[in-house]
Amino acid sequence: MSPSSRKALLAGTAGQLECLIDDPAGPSRGVAVLCHPHPQFGGTMDNKVVQTLARACVQSNWTAVRFNFRGVGRSEGLWDEGRGELTDVLSVVDACREPGRPLVLAGFSFGAAMAAQAAARLPDLHRLILIGPAASRFDLPSVREDTLVVHGERDDVVPMAAVLDWARPQTLPIVVMPGVGHFFHGQLTRLKAIVAGALAA
Repeated sequence: MSPSSRKALLAGTAGQLECLIDDPAGPSRGVAVLCHPHPQFGGTMDNKVVQTLARACVQSNWTAVRFNFRGVGRSEGLWDEGRGELTDVLSVVDACREPGRPLVLAGFSFGAAMAAQAAARLPDLHRLILIGPAASRFDLPSVREDTLVVHGERDDVVPMAAVLDWARPQTLPIVVMPGVGHFFHGQLTRLKAIVAGALAA
């Protein structure tokens, strides 16, 4: 959490959802909703990859909204095996998006799976960003051809082969970071640059 982060509690279908909102220094281009990794394995909105996504968004003049899925931190409710967590994403989008303004959806690991599922219900989405998507553990729908997918070559949580199997029928390009594991240790600065570049395009 940065000193400029604003705390908020937003209404979800299982109760309130805890959020942190980071604003850019200049005019905001729109809102980016960011989804954290698996709640049952320690995932929270304070995850380093999610924080990196937030920094990339703010650097690119987007308002970054991180939130805790139900049952995590101060978010109410209980783990719902991905079903209720998808509605959490959509609830945060409904609460934070501004009419007529662009919306970005991004996520890491389990959060990327939830972001991909939510994107299928948001036809007017400006950009979708998936980092280390959990293709081996959750059903990922087909996504738009301009989706940014970043994966570590040596990911030992979500095998690269599973992501390629998902991407291949869509002829979807993937940005592969050589020698990098699931949590992008030592490579967060590079990851930030890749995401910021995509947001600036």
